[in-house]
Amino acid sequence: MPAPAMNADQIANLLHEVFPQAFYPGCGLMIERVDYADIRVRRHFQEGYIRPGGTISGPTMMELADFAMYVAVFSAVGPQPLAVTTNLNINFLRKPGKGDLIAEARLMKVGKRLAVGEVTIFSEGLAEPVAHVTSTYSIPNTTN
Repeated sequence: MPAPAMNADQIANLLHEVFPQAFYPGCGLMIERVDYADIRVRRHFQEGYIRPGGTISGPTMMELADFAMYVAVFSAVGPQPLAVTTNLNINFLRKPGKGDLIAEARLMKVGKRLAVGEVTIFSEGLAEPVAHVTSTYSIPNTTN
């Protein structure tokens, strides 16, 4: 397997530079592991993520999945902050607990213009996943 195009610190620095409003110390998002096209990130739990019924909201899990895919894309193709989500499909599998969410993303195909991957989201302390996501990212053509 190739080495990652960017490591966790490089990705975190880039995210802080291009998305300071969303990725900053204390924002609750954390990059735990970066390998080539295979990463792990975390969303620290906050009571504000709870929706009626006592579960973590779907938008919170979708945000984490999209963040995980963005990090995975950087791990494979390098600094491409203009890469964008073109598709995200999520299946909610079970109710997450009131704890951190952990997302593991793996790119299944990395092409010149598209990256296709899957994300599995776990609730800390539960062995079974709480959501499964498939997603496609468009990678900008930087040769123009």
